[in-house]
Amino acid sequence: MTNLKNNLPVGGKKDNRKKIPLNKIPSNGIKGSFFSNFIIGVLILFFVISIYSLISGGSSKLEISISDLALAAKTGQIKEIKISGGSIDATFQDGTVKTSKKEDTSSITETLAGYGVTTDQMDKIKVTVSQESGFLYWLINLSPILFPILFIAVFIWIMTRQMKGAGMQAFSFGKSRARLTEPDDQKQRVTFKDVAGCREAKEELSEIVDFLKNPKKFFEIGARIPKGILLMGAPGTGKTLLARAVAGEAGVAFFSISGSEFVEMFVGVGASRVRDLFQIAKKAAPAIIFMDEIDAVGRVRGGGLGGGNDEREQTLNQILVEMDGFEPAEKVVVMAATNRPDVLDPALLRPGRFDRRVTIDLPDRNDREEILKIHSKTKPFAEDVNLVVIAERTPGFSGADLYSLMNEAAILAARENRTKVAQFDLVRSIEKVMLGPERRSHILSKKEKEITAYHEAGHALVASLLPNADPIHKISIISRGRAAGYTLKLPFEDRKLQSKNEFLDDIAMSLGGYVAEKIVFGDLTTGPSNDLQVSTALARDMVTKYGMSENLGPVALEGAGGKALFGRGVNEKEYSEEVGSMIDKEVSKIMKDAHDKAEKIVIEHRALLNIIAKRLIETESIEHDEFDSILIANGIQTKKKEELA
Repeated sequence: MTNLKNNLPVGGKKDNRKKIPLNKIPSNGIKGSFFSNFIIGVLILFFVISIYSLISGGSSKLEISISDLALAAKTGQIKEIKISGGSIDATFQDGTVKTSKKEDTSSITETLAGYGVTTDQMDKIKVTVSQESGFLYWLINLSPILFPILFIAVFIWIMTRQMKGAGMQAFSFGKSRARLTEPDDQKQRVTFKDVAGCREAKEELSEIVDFLKNPKKFFEIGARIPKGILLMGAPGTGKTLLARAVAGEAGVAFFSISGSEFVEMFVGVGASRVRDLFQIAKKAAPAIIFMDEIDAVGRVRGGGLGGGNDEREQTLNQILVEMDGFEPAEKVVVMAATNRPDVLDPALLRPGRFDRRVTIDLPDRNDREEILKIHSKTKPFAEDVNLVVIAERTPGFSGADLYSLMNEAAILAARENRTKVAQFDLVRSIEKVMLGPERRSHILSKKEKEITAYHEAGHALVASLLPNADPIHKISIISRGRAAGYTLKLPFEDRKLQSKNEFLDDIAMSLGGYVAEKIVFGDLTTGPSNDLQVSTALARDMVTKYGMSENLGPVALEGAGGKALFGRGVNEKEYSEEVGSMIDKEVSKIMKDAHDKAEKIVIEHRALLNIIAKRLIETESIEHDEFDSILIANGIQTKKKEELA
């Protein structure tokens, strides 16, 4: 059972860029598996052996013994004898050629004389003697030595090829693994027109584009363009796409690499790859180096288990050195992206390195509409599609979420054998992106269905009666993802700030299902587990991050990641055990007050709770309009947009 917050899940990046090999860097790609290399080696050996057999044994001549040869000489059947080394080729009167072997210590005349061939008989035969030489002669005679050497060479070749494929070749350790987008590659080119929203970010980055296009005007006035630009924002907000757009606008080479690709288990590999990447970029200048997820190597030094000598820190040190080594005239700009700027080493952020930091926020309603229009260019839409409505119903969605929404809608239409995407498909996709696909095969028992209905009705009832809670958009007991049911609430408009009262009402709303189960059934299930986790985490953030505790006051005790704000070690905290105990008491107090608030609402409006739950059991889902009708029929005023403005 899920109680949705405004902070919707965010997705990954969309990157359709074709990964092309660097034309200025030797390839480090995998050469093949051991099995394929072994087969190639065996085929080579088989081919060589076949050639040798053909050369050495491929004779069409007939074999004849010396005694038979002598008999033929006596009877005048032999016309000519050719001697080459130890081989005898006898040509008969009928043209037949037969071969034999002679003794090494005697001539052919002496050998045949021993078998009774007279001098007169030999005079009738033409005898020719020649010395054996040439390539084939030496190949055959040296084959006992050459073939073992050739076998060892093939074996070494197979093993070397396999080691290359496993990335174990020493000369390829330190080579850059960056992917290159060529400046003249029109298919992969991205410009600012392809990036919807991010207006302020594009204005900041337009200076970088101007510098790469026309650096002379900056140098003449004595200006120095920032060496590094750090793009900060939540996952899926378009950081990578924006970096590519800068390269596309400027028409320069774009080298992209992930921070994790620098680090290997072998010492010094990451630093070597950094050096190689920067050297290549300088040769290809003007160029942009883009390091995605730089927090993988750029975290604060000195906090790792390996101390200051681990591989990650050496890689970071090399990045710092390379950025310091840029000459003012070098037209190379380093861009990096992260969603955790709070963990980066201060040395990365000082002037002269990542001078400029650009924040990319989640898109607002207008930005979401623009993003939806971009993703809709390749999709056929039905006449009822209204992207404005979809943009209004997706607060908190990132660009990646919106891309996934449009893609899922197209898949739903194709699944139902329709040629156009309808509005209904887009609406269904919103819930699918947020919660996952429907699990209609996950059939609840009658008792479980009743418990789930009252649980979700409790969420909806409490949210409807609390002044600072968002309005209910949909209630369902159809299983999605890991939730047996869900209550979908969406704000009327995008919200940049959240007040203490809004947090408190959100927590009370989260506990509405817990309270409803306890009051109606006198028992509790595992259903509210996610609600308790979400609400408890929010209560702790109120105390430790936002200074919303009356007893502790305006003190930030934890950072954005939930760890100690100033601590650098593992599980290190800057506050005492006494303060930790006070935090726990404050969190418990917030949860208890929220529970009592939700309990009071459920008890006072028990009849309305029963109506909502019974309707859910009948229909399995209640949409926004129907839910408002139920509230109005029971004397509850529904929330309007102007009330929450």
